[in-house]
Amino acid sequence: MINVTTYVEADGSVDDVEARARLVLAEAQAEAIRTRAQGEAEAARITAAAEAERTRKETEAEAERNRIANERAAMRLEKEQADHKAHVAEKAARAAKAKAEEEKAENAAAEEAQQAADREAEQQRSEAWWKWGARGIYAVCLVIAAPVQFLDFWDERRPFLVAAPAMLEGIALVLAAGAAWAVAHRRDVMPYRLGILIGAAVAATINLRGGFTNPAIGLNAGMVGAIASLIGPVVLMIYEHGIAQKADGIPSWRERRAAERAAAAEAEARKKAREEKKAAEAKAATEKAAAQKRADEEQKRRDEDRRSSHSDVWTVADAMRSARGSAVVTEQIWADAWYRVTGCKAVGITPEIEAKSRAAQARMQTVSKMPVIGDFSLVESHRPLHGKRGPDAPDGRRANGGTPPRRRPGDSPSPSPIARTQARLERTADKKG
Repeated sequence: MINVTTYVEADGSVDDVEARARLVLAEAQAEAIRTRAQGEAEAARITAAAEAERTRKETEAEAERNRIANERAAMRLEKEQADHKAHVAEKAARAAKAKAEEEKAENAAAEEAQQAADREAEQQRSEAWWKWGARGIYAVCLVIAAPVQFLDFWDERRPFLVAAPAMLEGIALVLAAGAAWAVAHRRDVMPYRLGILIGAAVAATINLRGGFTNPAIGLNAGMVGAIASLIGPVVLMIYEHGIAQKADGIPSWRERRAAERAAAAEAEARKKAREEKKAAEAKAATEKAAAQKRADEEQKRRDEDRRSSHSDVWTVADAMRSARGSAVVTEQIWADAWYRVTGCKAVGITPEIEAKSRAAQARMQTVSKMPVIGDFSLVESHRPLHGKRGPDAPDGRRANGGTPPRRRPGDSPSPSPIARTQARLERTADKKG
């Protein structure tokens, strides 16, 4: 409130003083109302600007989030499309490969079937030629040998002997038929073959004797007849022998030779595999022995180092090794012993080392949070004022007519934490000084 007495002493007019006082009071009130209105308007403007800025930032953030989400969705869709295309291509490749393999298998089966059919046809053709060739040779030999025997057995006084050639040559023919029957019915053909050989030998002997003794036959005819008597039954017997072997499943000489070669190759492969296996096992054993030797040397070095450097822990570790039945002090046993002796789970850390480490960490934390003092310090710009204003200090309110503005929270920024810490340190130093 304005002191009216001062104005009375100066002018001596109470009405003028009161009028001037009311005028000053009205002006002060109007200035306060104007200042308050300006402050409220400025606060509203700042609030609106802050709200608009916040809304803009939120809109931008939301737009950025939407953009990122859209990009991620597009990338995910692109990846799914690429994966789908790759899956379709892989499926088509698998189908094409399967189809190609199937066609290849079908072609191989068809080719094998064709080859089998060709072999069967060739076998039938060759068998037919061999069958009728053997019979034809037998017939030719019969035509050659029978007249020689007829001439040799012809006797006017004993005409019945003319049937002897039919008997001798018929024996071989009948026994050949019996051998064919035995082959067809899977019976023993050896008796029939012996009979054929005996009959052929008798007929050949008679023909050869007739050639030497009968001038009507001659030596040449006798020898040819003897050969014919042997060749015809022998050829027919060889044919029946082949048919019997085929029926009995007996392999031929070529098949036996191929089987022997295959067996020899397989045996060689097995021998080579055994040798390679032995060599690999020997190499593995050598490497294992070398690795074991290196491990033993490393274990010995480790044990000697631990025994000399950490004798107290080694005593406990060796006792634990013996109690657990272990041959050496393993890493697990050493870690357990270290924990039992030092109390630290980390091997190599002692309480002294842990204490020094924590002290160093505390010092580093203190130094890292310490305020900066010197030419690069920004503390002075935010240092709060402390202490009372001096009696001769200017009022500081002359610019606004002497009426201080109303202060509200948020009108001025608060001092930084570093400034407050620095100010607290300085006040503490001043009090101690």
